[in-house]
Amino acid sequence: MNAVMKTGGKQYKVSEGNILKVEKIDAEVGDKITFDEVLFLTDGEGNVKVGNPVVSDAKVIAEVIQQGRDKKVIVYKYKRRKNYHKKQGHRQPFTKIKIEKIEG
Repeated sequence: MNAVMKTGGKQYKVSEGNILKVEKIDAEVGDKITFDEVLFLTDGEGNVKVGNPVVSDAKVIAEVIQQGRDKKVIVYKYKRRKNYHKKQGHRQPFTKIKIEKIEG
């Protein structure tokens, strides 16, 4: 069974057993999370449900396996001949989840 779910302003194609990094979710490691915004749902036999905008009674259940921060991204701004340059770093927080069950 496959699904397209939405979390953190992004869409992810998932199936059972997938591990993915999503935008930070307030949950402890080991917690179960339910995603209700399922946009598309299919099973292996060709049955498809497309939401308008979401599929009703469809859920994706996942387990939090890690909370962390990504590698540092350097943001460098520079204006030539104006003696202006600014260096800044950013580390985006993330939550790593494992998809356990897709219901629908």
